[in-house]
Amino acid sequence: MTHSSSSSPPATVRREFALGAVHALPIVAGAVPFGFLLGSLAAKAGLSPLEMGLMSALVFAGSSQFVAVELWSRDAAGFAVVGSILLVNLRHLLMGATLAPRLEGKPPLRVGAALFLMADEVWALALRRGEALTFAYWFGVGLTLYVAWLASTVAGALAGALIADPAAWGLDFTFIAVFLCLLAGFWTGAESLPPWLASAVAALGVHALMPGGPWHILAGAVAGGAVAAWRGRVAS
Repeated sequence: MTHSSSSSPPATVRREFALGAVHALPIVAGAVPFGFLLGSLAAKAGLSPLEMGLMSALVFAGSSQFVAVELWSRDAAGFAVVGSILLVNLRHLLMGATLAPRLEGKPPLRVGAALFLMADEVWALALRRGEALTFAYWFGVGLTLYVAWLASTVAGALAGALIADPAAWGLDFTFIAVFLCLLAGFWTGAESLPPWLASAVAALGVHALMPGGPWHILAGAVAGGAVAAWRGRVAS
């Protein structure tokens, strides 16, 4: 990740930021209905719009927020909610590892701010950017998605009482659609299949054995990452 703010003129930084924001717009189109659904479900679980806003602002992780809201609706203990969020977000360790070489030697505060915005979609666009990735581009993507996510979840919480069954509107499918689009962007041919298949088999298998929990998310991430790492070592 290049240090664009100090080594590039302001016009370049603005251009990179704007490019990131534009590239984030298709993801925002899918994330907004998803966030609205989350806010609606949170309202039905008893969370106020303020509480929903604070959760989105501090956590900024859709899948773990869904798990938290579901557990909240079941009156789960606080440590169970926090533990589940941590478990689901463990995949960020693998995501962060892929960015480590590009962040080495960069200012710690800037790296910390960037990693706070590391949602799945931001990470995927960053990888697709390749060696041309800059901090300005990253923040353009991340902040655009962050603001849209915060606004949509709060709006969903405000309108929650007006929607009897949010899933009946098909809003839950947007989560699947967004990730299918991101997955398609990483397709490079038949060599892409082994990690994908390993991840799918592990996630489906763990979900079948332990339904209702977040373990299948971690299992899929670890299995796919392990196969990809093994193939990389064999190739080298």
